Amino acid sequence: MASFKEINIPQKPPMVMVNSIIEASGTTTVTSFLVKEDNIFMEDGFLREPALIENIAQSAAAGISSQPLNAGEKPKLGFIGAIRDLKIMKLPKAGDKIITSVTLTHEILNAIVVVGQTRLNGELIAGCELRIFLENS
Repeated sequence: MASFKEINIPQKPPMVMVNSIIEASGTTTVTSFLVKEDNIFMEDGFLREPALIENIAQSAAAGISSQPLNAGEKPKLGFIGAIRDLKIMKLPKAGDKIITSVTLTHEILNAIVVVGQTRLNGELIAGCELRIFLENS
């Protein structure tokens, strides 16, 4: 399991929404994130919707950066181009640990399509498809 320091994503605090990589194999990446009270996306005691979307996007970035072909490279900046089929059933609160799985479904030129699902204690709380455009190297 990769520790926080080993995750190679371009985001810096306070925008980091992934703490560790649990699994990164082939087209699937699984990450974890511990929700803290001082998170910039906390409102009324809950982690708000934009943080869950960003968590899925950062999980995709962590997976791409962990692939052997990209090892040691500066992580590419990615930009969410589209969000499809977004469903948020529940918002996590401070102290909750969310687990996000992201599966790469398409990769064309500098664009990727991923399907992400976020769980809290095994319960699906959010999911969507993201189309992410990567910067040119």
